[in-house]
Amino acid sequence: MLQVGQKAPDFNLPDETGANVSLDSFSGKNIVLYFYPKDNTPGCTKESIGFSEAKEEFGAHDTIILGASKDSVKKHQNFIKKQNLTVKLLVDEEGTLCNDYTVWVKKKLYGREYMGIERATFLIGKDRIIKNIWRNVKVNGHVQEVLETVKNL
Repeated sequence: MLQVGQKAPDFNLPDETGANVSLDSFSGKNIVLYFYPKDNTPGCTKESIGFSEAKEEFGAHDTIILGASKDSVKKHQNFIKKQNLTVKLLVDEEGTLCNDYTVWVKKKLYGREYMGIERATFLIGKDRIIKNIWRNVKVNGHVQEVLETVKNL
């Protein structure tokens, strides 16, 4: 399980355009990396819209927002177009990023257990150290809470 104060695991994954993205792609920036289960589902849509709406405010504090799920480039493109999203979405079809950030977990729904992505957000500082972690995120108020934390870095 990753902890605050640890070095953030690096990655090299395609974004919604198919271009490869790594931590080094955002030198000199803080990164909000949020994991969500699936494109175009209610909670994931609300969270992604919230981060998109706050993108400029995060940018004013040298912070980039990256969303990540196991959806494909095509699904991400459709999600962005349908919801008018402005955040960058990482494609983690193999689940490497989910494993590295310890968000691929056993979940329960109606008594049934299955593996899935935990809704979680990681705040990574310019020094690539994890500054804050939110696990089992409840969408309401989450974007504002992350933004307040970024303002206090």
